Amino acid sequence: MAKTLLEQMPLNELRQARGLSQKMLAEVLHVQQPSIAKIEKRTDMYLSTLRSHIEAMGGKLEVIAQFPEGSVKITNFSDLANAP
Repeated sequence: MAKTLLEQMPLNELRQARGLSQKMLAEVLHVQQPSIAKIEKRTDMYLSTLRSHIEAMGGKLEVIAQFPEGSVKITNFSDLANAP
């Protein structure tokens, strides 16, 4: 059960688990702290926004489609890391 819980969590809990405050993350992303709070409450956002947020925490975002036959990593979004 603990492994399952670690595999799923909202952004704010992930940030806290990584030992980061909203202020610390805001400094890495060069935004104000309220922007971090707003992102963490959103249920819909651009992949580029989510990617930046995850990378600022030291992670890597991958988009994976899961089907009964297996999983497929979607590669269309790899270019987002190089976008302006």
